[in-house]
Parts: sequence; structure tokens; C-alpha cells
Amino acid sequence: MTLSISQLQEARRALDAPLFADMPGDMAVSFEFFPPKTDRMDAGLWEAIRTLEPLAPEFVSVTYGAGGSTRERTHATVARISRETAMPAAAHLTCVEASKAEVDQVANEYWAAGVRHIVALRGDPPVPGSPYQAHPGGYQNAADLVAGLRRLHPFEVSVAAYPESHPDSRTQDADIENLKRKIDAGANRAITQFFFSPEAYFRFRDRAAAAGITAEIVPGILPVSNVAQTRKFAGMCGAAIPGWMDRLFEGLDDRPTARSLVAATIAAELCRRLYAGGVRNFHFYTLNRAELAYAICHMLGVRPRAVEQVAAA
Repeated sequence: MTLSISQLQEARRALDAPLFADMPGDMAVSFEFFPPKTDRMDAGLWEAIRTLEPLAPEFVSVTYGAGGSTRERTHATVARISRETAMPAAAHLTCVEASKAEVDQVANEYWAAGVRHIVALRGDPPVPGSPYQAHPGGYQNAADLVAGLRRLHPFEVSVAAYPESHPDSRTQDADIENLKRKIDAGANRAITQFFFSPEAYFRFRDRAAAAGITAEIVPGILPVSNVAQTRKFAGMCGAAIPGWMDRLFEGLDDRPTARSLVAATIAAELCRRLYAGGVRNFHFYTLNRAELAYAICHMLGVRPRAVEQVAAA
């Protein structure tokens, strides 16, 4: 990665001054949620949404279960966010176990509900660990899905990127080539899977640029408060968990408040180092819990705006 003079100055300041001293908040943030399974989870989700709404995110996204297992709940959540908040809502959409007609129907329903942003994904196999198999009458992969969405409506489309390579990719070069196919098919941006090393992101960004990818690559940030759960997620997406993270969380199993403090500190420091390298957009995987993402944004200088101001923006 080649740093500009201003980035070198910022990097120097990040090392010389307290990491979060006078952060200007000159960045855009977005948040990911998953659709609730119960009334209690629904209440928790909406508490999280209302907590984060005053931060004026660029958008919020809602995940989609394997094989369309959360189709109705995802649609209902996205539609309600669009209807009841000032935040643009993005819906995840996958290719798994669905024909093109079925996927197109879901996309058309989103368009009719006023949703204009889709996160287009290949999706994971319904049975964890089994090889991915495209539906014989469906979209073959995420690039194919992006092209199909572009034929339907002028959606804004985000796709996934994997700084440490997707587990199904043969090589890092093959992984970059797959990302380029998705961008060339019409995607507006890529959002990365989570990672814990700023160098992993910067190396990936440089490889993407060398391959001719000019679309923005937004880092996905996962505040970790449960290492075992994170390890499970990491195994599915090819992310590496450093040994020092295990050691930091040792002895905190029965201390949730301490775990949260450690988690916020780790994620905020990662964001601070990405910021020093020129990153100005961050996407947070909230797991439907707002306080960690809110604390990280606060340390980065992102402050609430009155909801009525957000709505008028």
C-alpha cells in the first residue's frame, strides 16, 4: 500500500497521540442486523435499531437465511425499517436453493416495497460443510445474481469480499477474479467479511486495485464478545482469529461487561488503524446488539444527529 503525505501524517498522529483524541467523525457507517425469530428477539432488534438510528448510517442491511429460510422475516424487517425509520434499508438476497423466477419474485417484492438496495450473495450451503451446488434453474453465483438484479430494476447493489479469501476459492488470485466479475456485472461496492488485522484489508485492497477493481471496498467490522461464536463464523468465511485475541478474553466468561469493554477496544483500535490508512466507510456486524457498535462509533467521533435532522437530510 502506498500512502499519501496526508495519510502518513495521519498515521504519525495515530501513533503519537491518544488513538481516539479529537477524532473528527468524518466517516460513513452502516450496520447489519438479522431478522428476529421470536417476539422477544424482535423487541431487542428494534431497541438496537432505535439506538443506532441517530448516528445517521448510510444504510442498514438485514440478512437472509440459507435457502430462503428467513425470507418472510427478512422482508418484513426490511419493509418496516423503510417504513418507520429514516435509514435506507438494504436486503440480503442469495442464490441458494431457489430458481431465477423465485429470486426475481423476491427482488420485485422488495422494489414494490420501496427497497432500492440489495446485498447480493451466493449464499452458504443449507448443510454446513457440504459443497455448494447451484440450483439447476437458478442463478449460478453472485455475479450472475448481480446481472439478474440489474436486468430487473436499477437497484443499488453491494456484494461480499473476502480479505483472507473465501474458503471455496482455490487461490487469492481466483478470489480477486471472482470479486471483479461481481463488480463488472454491475455491483456498486463490496463489503468485506470481518477480519482482525488492518494489513489483511490493505493487502486485499491493493490486490483488488492491481486487478482493475475501482469500486469501493468497505471493511466489515465484527465486535467480538464471544470468541467461540466468532471462531465458528470465521471457519465459514475464511477469517483468521489471532492467538492474542483468545488470550485477551481468557477469564472473562462470567464477566459480560468486561468482555464488552475488551471487544469495543479491539474493534475501535482496528477501525482507528484503518482510518489512518485512508478508510472512511465502515460496516458493522451488530448481531442485533447496538451498544458495542455505538461505543466504537463514538470513539471514532461519530455523534448522534436528531432523528428529524436525519429524516430531512
